[in-house]
Amino acid sequence: MYPVYDDDAALLLSLTVAAKRRPAALDEIITALAMAQHGEIPAKSRLVDAFARMGVCGLIASAEGGYTLSAEAQAMMTGLRAKDDSAARLARIMQQLTDFDAKNKHPIIRVTQEQLLAAIQSYKAAQHSHKGKNIQTNKPKTKTNWIPTKDLVQGNVVLKDKHWRHDPKDNC
Repeated sequence: MYPVYDDDAALLLSLTVAAKRRPAALDEIITALAMAQHGEIPAKSRLVDAFARMGVCGLIASAEGGYTLSAEAQAMMTGLRAKDDSAARLARIMQQLTDFDAKNKHPIIRVTQEQLLAAIQSYKAAQHSHKGKNIQTNKPKTKTNWIPTKDLVQGNVVLKDKHWRHDPKDNC
């Protein structure tokens, strides 16, 4: 396939994540795209072109009101290593796209800039509502209980601390 753009590889990588179990909506694709590119989202016009190019090549299909990878694209994505970071995965996808030869023409997937704008705005609104943090990883810290140290407890008898004042009434 010639020419290959960075946005094409990023779109395929984001669809791999977003459409894993079912066809993904545009807002899910934008969220996965931002995760793959460390918060950066390409321009709307570039994404419209990437959807059109990947649709004509038969790598993206429209299904059930969302978008998913075709069988050819899924076969291409199985060669990715799980331990690679996003940059390495994008480089591998770009290499596979250069080697890819579209055998048939497929229908163009039409995504408008207005649809992408709405998806980008919903992504940004979600980022601001959570203050840019992943809500799944921010867990409240548990209260630590006081555990007596070895100096204070020996067996079942509690020993006096060195800093306690000695009570003359106590015969210890």
